[in-house]
Amino acid sequence: MKKTLYLKFLLGYFIFGIFAFIMVNYFVPGITRDQLIREEANTLYSEATLIAENYASDLYANETSIEIVKKQLDMLSIYLNSDIWIINPSGRMILDTSSPLNLEKEIIIENFDPTITAGSYYNVSTFFDSYKEEMLNVLAPITADYKVKGYVAIHMSMDSIESSCANIQNIAFITTVIVFLLSLIILIFFTEMVYVPLRKITYATEQYASGNMHYEFQVDSDDEIGYLAACLSYMASEMARTEDDQKKFVANISHDFRSPLTSIRGYLEAMIDGTIPPQLHEKYLNIVLNETERLTKLTNSLLTLNNLNTKGMLLDKTNFDINQVIRNTAASFEGTCRQKTIAIALVLTGDVMYVSADMGKIQQVLYNLLDNAIKFSHHDSVITIETSEKKNKIFVSVKDTGIGIPKDDLKMIWDRFYKSDLSRGKDKKGTGLGLSIAREIIASHGEHINVISTEGVGTEFIFSLPKSHVHDDDD
Repeated sequence: MKKTLYLKFLLGYFIFGIFAFIMVNYFVPGITRDQLIREEANTLYSEATLIAENYASDLYANETSIEIVKKQLDMLSIYLNSDIWIINPSGRMILDTSSPLNLEKEIIIENFDPTITAGSYYNVSTFFDSYKEEMLNVLAPITADYKVKGYVAIHMSMDSIESSCANIQNIAFITTVIVFLLSLIILIFFTEMVYVPLRKITYATEQYASGNMHYEFQVDSDDEIGYLAACLSYMASEMARTEDDQKKFVANISHDFRSPLTSIRGYLEAMIDGTIPPQLHEKYLNIVLNETERLTKLTNSLLTLNNLNTKGMLLDKTNFDINQVIRNTAASFEGTCRQKTIAIALVLTGDVMYVSADMGKIQQVLYNLLDNAIKFSHHDSVITIETSEKKNKIFVSVKDTGIGIPKDDLKMIWDRFYKSDLSRGKDKKGTGLGLSIAREIIASHGEHINVISTEGVGTEFIFSLPKSHVHDDDD
């Protein structure tokens, strides 16, 4: 047996691990870095807004001195581990917590543009080449009298963010390794609970296919695999029993044939070699005749048994009223129709209409077709059964307005055990034998059965029967 299933599962397991590491290595760092930047930027922007609304606005309103503001922002800068600037709209530096206060020295930020954050409240850059490395920068406007007087800029080094990102990535790697190792439990579970029992079932199947129906195996499981193993074992035991019965049957038949043949041969040889005198020939010829009749009856019994197990079918033809059979069959579905609020309309030609057929088997055809129509009909719908006469033939139609049969399934509905996808959802208890049995019965009468169906519109089955002329003569 090719060990492809287990190898596929192992391959899937390792592919899972590879993709997990790829995700952790390539996607998690970027996502984590962006999230950390947004969180830090949000915190810094809140502080910048408070500075702009309090310290900086007081400074521009001349309500406090620049020295006091510098002292307060220096402490806040240490707490935030960031540089805090106050900048004029022109780019002139008013205050910088990273350097001593020097009012005589003018520092201009070249090409300063307050739209650097591009519609956001932060960006990552060297802030107009003010730093040699990239910084996380937030910018909050200082307003007074509905005018922008300046800006509060806070700059944080990206080193701390990158360090936090690396720590989180390490945690993610460790977590991934732990999950990958823990997932080995799934592999072990699959091996013990699925693969090993499946190997036993497969090997048993190979034994049965080779003819060893007495091979025994056991799968200790209460799930579907255990049930499958039990069913397979039961099937094999039944087949073994059938095979034993067949051997016994052949042995019995051989014995039944051998006994009369031995008698016939013995009597004939005795008459030929003179052991039985001529005056007794008539007596023993009658015995031989009886033995041949015994063989004839035995042969006929075997033919009858064969017909019951093949497509051939023994018919008990009589002349009966098909309309009455239809009424009786429809009446038997009264309870089912009441549950689904389905009506059965009978459009029958004449009061009586006699056909020549096997009444029991034709009733079975009607039952199968009507049962099929009810199963696939919608609530509050009508099923029509109609009879008509044409050229010494009686045609019976069973028509519903249900879900219909897909075009691709029409040629296969007559196959034994076939069920379309629609019927699998609609009727899970059906065997798929009803239509094949109906066709075999009609075919055994030398007649035909046809189907007309449109998916979503409905289905009509029509079969023919030979008209009985006996009652026509009586009339």
